[in-house]
Amino acid sequence: MKIAPSIIAADFTKLSREIKVIEKVGADMIHLDIMDGVFVPNITFGPMIVQVINRMTHLELDAHLMIIKPEKYFARFIETGANWVSFHIETVANVKESIKFIKKNKCRAGVAVNPKTPLKEILPYIKDLDFLLIMTVHPGFYGQKFIPEILRKIEQARKFIDKNKLRCLIQVDGGINRENAKVVCRAGADILVAGAGIFKTSDYKKAIKELRCSRI
Repeated sequence: MKIAPSIIAADFTKLSREIKVIEKVGADMIHLDIMDGVFVPNITFGPMIVQVINRMTHLELDAHLMIIKPEKYFARFIETGANWVSFHIETVANVKESIKFIKKNKCRAGVAVNPKTPLKEILPYIKDLDFLLIMTVHPGFYGQKFIPEILRKIEQARKFIDKNKLRCLIQVDGGINRENAKVVCRAGADILVAGAGIFKTSDYKKAIKELRCSRI
């Protein structure tokens, strides 16, 4: 089980310290929520901040592009330090070419699906993916409540991947905390993204440990 703290929930006035702490206490990667205020109702940051964060850490960076026409920015995010890049299936004209470009640039390619997007829309592409990002909230703001009905989608994705002996990992993002992590893991998640579930707790080490132990 990999744990990916979402930096959007960190204290940006102490960003370097926040990153050093999660490195020390066992985070596997850093999740970067990239929002444009168009595809989702919020704006966060772009490649320049990714570059700054990359200089602060040895952890791999996981860029979740919640933006329209993400293919215009793949190269820039990869150049500035992203090791994992995911885009929403709802935002690109050619999913296969987008996946191919990311992987060609030695980066792990992922596709994200919103709660209302049927899993069947992504099934034709799973064989080409390094990871599938299943959203358990409507993207845009951290701290939202987990939507339990999405567990069924996670289970279906796990069954499809295992049945077809694929290597695609399942990443789950949205309202993840110690209360729901266990059921998410049982449904089939390989990577848990948590923002408030880590950064809004008093003990990051304990929070990460509890999330990781959910797989047991």
